[in-house]
Amino acid sequence: MRKKIVSILVFLFVLAVSVNGVWAAKVTLLGAGATFPYPLYAKWFDVYYKKTGVKVNYQAIGSGGGIRQLLARTVDFGATDAPMSDEELAKAPAKIVHIPMALGAVVVAYNVPRVKSLRLTPKVLADIFLGKIQYWDNPMLKKVNPGVHFPHLRIVVAHRSDGSGTTYNFTNYLAKVSPEWREKVGYGKAVRWPTGVGGKGNAGVAGLIRQIPGCIGYIELAYAVKNHIPVAALQNKAGHFVRPTLKAISAAANIDIPDDTRCSLTNTSAPYGYPITAMTWIIVYKEQAYGGRSYKKAKALADLLWWCIHDAQNMNEKLLYGRIPARVVVKAERILKGLTYQGSPLLP
Repeated sequence: MRKKIVSILVFLFVLAVSVNGVWAAKVTLLGAGATFPYPLYAKWFDVYYKKTGVKVNYQAIGSGGGIRQLLARTVDFGATDAPMSDEELAKAPAKIVHIPMALGAVVVAYNVPRVKSLRLTPKVLADIFLGKIQYWDNPMLKKVNPGVHFPHLRIVVAHRSDGSGTTYNFTNYLAKVSPEWREKVGYGKAVRWPTGVGGKGNAGVAGLIRQIPGCIGYIELAYAVKNHIPVAALQNKAGHFVRPTLKAISAAANIDIPDDTRCSLTNTSAPYGYPITAMTWIIVYKEQAYGGRSYKKAKALADLLWWCIHDAQNMNEKLLYGRIPARVVVKAERILKGLTYQGSPLLP
């Protein structure tokens, strides 16, 4: 009798595991790319592993690295805060699609003794990063910040040393608001900086800002909050000085975007939108049957991404990221339903 009970229990266990095909396969997915959403992805993927048994190994190496690894097909997905250009997509071995994951803010963080609040106009911000404003007690800074006592302290600019979507969005904003910046520096995942010191990843730049009195740099909001670094209020297109709150981030993204979701949200026209708001994407191949990939791995990836644009969004705001708007979710659903394995859809 005991032997029979044991046999039944074993059968039921095998049946349960078989029903959950993802768990049965013990699937591990590899991803690499943007550091911008890393705090969010770390939480998402931990929750998903506990929920499904699907393990996601994600390396935060910068958007440029994520794109390169996806092109080389060494990862299951890449992650980027800068949408791939037409030229980059044309070089890919097969069609790549962008799935929006979250909204975030690139903040201007600073370390100036006894200065607890800071306001910056587009011109002042551009002139600082051009190296034209070199001390914190510069008259232009004083004019924008009446009543703030600035020390005679050298400004040290901190920027990314690696290819970065955060850099793309920050320089894209400066190129939109400053003709001089657009002409002399331009924008991209990596640029020739006129001045400053470089740090690897958002964490590296945050570390420089914390360590160097007089330092100013650009990082993702969650890194500023985690490291207790003050951030500036930026003057937006409407003339309002706006802090990077979740409300202001969401307001900036309340616009129509193209069906492939590749777009820029910087310098928003929304009256109370934060001006350096950014979308972040996971990028994958539309056809998943390549390089010996199994159907189970392809299906596990599609299921993960569907979960990311639905249930996972409930975690965004607690981690200081904005949810993707409903109109964007609809476009993301359409893209995910287009993922195939040997030509057949991976999702219903």
